[in-house]
Amino acid sequence: MRRAGAVMLVVGLMATGCSSTAQDPDRTLHVYAAASLQEPLEELAATFEGEHPGVAVQLVLTGSADAVAQIRAGAPADVVATADTTTMGTLVDADLVTTTPRTFATNTLQLIADAAAGAQTDDGWGAISEGGDLVVCAPVVPCGASTVALAEQEDVELRPVSEEQSVTDVLAKVTSGAADFGIVYRTDVLRAGGGVRGIDLPGAEKVVNEYPIAQVAEGDEPSLAAEFVELVLSDGGQVLLDSAGFGTP
Repeated sequence: MRRAGAVMLVVGLMATGCSSTAQDPDRTLHVYAAASLQEPLEELAATFEGEHPGVAVQLVLTGSADAVAQIRAGAPADVVATADTTTMGTLVDADLVTTTPRTFATNTLQLIADAAAGAQTDDGWGAISEGGDLVVCAPVVPCGASTVALAEQEDVELRPVSEEQSVTDVLAKVTSGAADFGIVYRTDVLRAGGGVRGIDLPGAEKVVNEYPIAQVAEGDEPSLAAEFVELVLSDGGQVLLDSAGFGTP
């Protein structure tokens, strides 16, 4: 039923015909968010614009650490959503958010493989040990911190050929054929579609990323920011996140 609801919601979003490219908006809501949230937040932004004529939602989808760094540097921002509570905590500690962050989604790690790589096993650690180029997120970003925590928990030594600044960069290296394996979120494996396969990493269910969202201090649109946060937390928002593969609180 939840997935059927998600289909109905997406159809409704498409019917609005609105996007963040609206010409000459009267007001702009700036939303910084983890790159892994791209698809559901684009849909929610379209819904929000449809419900608020004259408002454009400007999404900045990037690594959580980069989003936080830009906000700390004074970039215009009204809402922020990160891929873990630790990264959000740096904004809380700096008094750069005005509301208590609220968890709206969860995610876990999975190995993504080129369709021709790791085909002989359904054990992610076993697939990595068979050889091939592995890319991961840098430890400074949430997907990288979780990768380090998972490897330590499972007593596995990883030898990546590169460490990327966002999970979408890891995904791109595997889907383009530049790497054989990557450790990403389950949602990214779903988003990648054909040509790649997801392989479970034993123990990953114990390393769960919680995604918090909050209003940014000194934002230009506090009332719109509050409404956008409530949209993400609403039943419709949660159904959309579920359909994209996220866990919901």
